[in-house]
Amino acid sequence: MFDAIVVGARCAGAPTALLLARAGYRVLLLDRAPIGTDTLSTHLIHQPGVAALARWGLLDAVRASGCPPLDQVTYEVADVRLHGCARGVEGQRAAFAPRRHVLDSLLMSAAAAAGAEVRDRCRVTGLLRDAHGRVVGVEGTHDGRAFSERARLVIGADGMRSTVARLAQAPFTVRNPRLTCAYYTYWEGVAASLELYERPGSWVAAVATHDDATLVLAYFPQSLFPQVRTDAQHAYREQIRITAPTLHERLGRARPVERLRGTGDQQNFFRRATGPGWVLVGDAGHHKDSITARGISDAFLQVESLVRHIDGPLGAGRAELDAALGKFAEERDATLHPGYESTLGVAHLAAHEQRLSLLRAVGSDPELTSIYFDMVAGIETAKALYTPRLLALL
Repeated sequence: MFDAIVVGARCAGAPTALLLARAGYRVLLLDRAPIGTDTLSTHLIHQPGVAALARWGLLDAVRASGCPPLDQVTYEVADVRLHGCARGVEGQRAAFAPRRHVLDSLLMSAAAAAGAEVRDRCRVTGLLRDAHGRVVGVEGTHDGRAFSERARLVIGADGMRSTVARLAQAPFTVRNPRLTCAYYTYWEGVAASLELYERPGSWVAAVATHDDATLVLAYFPQSLFPQVRTDAQHAYREQIRITAPTLHERLGRARPVERLRGTGDQQNFFRRATGPGWVLVGDAGHHKDSITARGISDAFLQVESLVRHIDGPLGAGRAELDAALGKFAEERDATLHPGYESTLGVAHLAAHEQRLSLLRAVGSDPELTSIYFDMVAGIETAKALYTPRLLALL
C-alpha cells in the first residue's frame, strides 16, 4: 500500500511525487504517456515557478539542458513599448521556457531519484472505494494489463480533462466561457528573449527556448476558432503580420522547424479541490487561458502548498488528513483567484484607452516598468504599481 498515488506525471504530478518522496512517503507516480513525450503547452515558467525549481535544487539542471534565461522582456501595444526586466522573486529575475519533453522528464527523473515509483503507459479507469465511499486507490491498465493499487490519498494531477476529477465527480465551483484560441510553432533563426505584442482582438508572443529555437504564438478571439481552423497556417501568419509587423519581417528570413499546433479548448474554471481520499492539483483543479502563461508556475505553487498541508496528516488519521486537505483547498482558491480574474481580463483581447494611458506612464520610468513586469509574472498585483511615482505621472 502506498501513502499517495499521483495520477499524472508532468509539471504538477511529478513535483508532487518528488516532494512527498523526499519527505519520506511511499509514492506511486502514474502517467498514461511514455516518459519523454511532448505535450501541448506554451511552457513559459515565470519567476515564481523558477524560484520553486531553485528551491527543489532543479534550476541548475534546467540551465544545463541548454534552456536560455529570459532576462529581457519587450511588450508592445498601440504606441506603447515597454522594455526591461522584472524585479523578480528570491533572486530570480529571469523566466525560462523549457520544452515540455525536457522539463517533464527532468521532474520525473527527480521524483524517481527521490524514491517515488514511476510507471508510464498507465491508464487509470476507476477509483477504488471503501464501504463508506472513500477513495482508497485506483485501477486501470499498465501496458495493456489490468492493475489496481491502494493508497491513503489519490492525487489527481492529470490536467484540464482530468480523469480523477471525472471519476471523483468533482464539480466546477467557478466556470467562465472560453475566450481565446491559440496556435504556435517553433522557428529557427529568430533571435528573441520574451516578446509580447497586443492589439484589439489579437495577442502574439515570441519566446526563446531550447536548441536556439523560438516559440511564436498567436492568439485569436474564441469566436473566430471555426474560421481560423479552416486555414490555420494562413490565419497564424496573418495575425502575426498585423499584430507584430517587425516580428513578421524576421520570420520571413527564418524557417519553422515543427508543425503548427493549436487549440480552441482553453477552459476557465475552478473545480472542487478535494473530497474523501482524493485531491486535485495543477490544471486538474484549476485551469485558465494560457495567454498569461501562469499554468506551470501556478502548478508548482499548488504543489508546495499541498505538500506543506498534508506532510504529517498523510501519516495520521483520516480526519486529520481531510482537515489538512480542506485548508489546502481554501488556500488554493484565495491565492489563485486574483490571477484568474486578471487572466480573463487579458484574454478578452481588448486594449482600453485608460489602460494605454497607464502603460504610457509606466513606460516612462524603468522602476515602474520592472514592477509592471512583476505583475505579468504573477509576483505582484496591480496595487503594487500605484506608487507615488506613478500617481505623479498620471
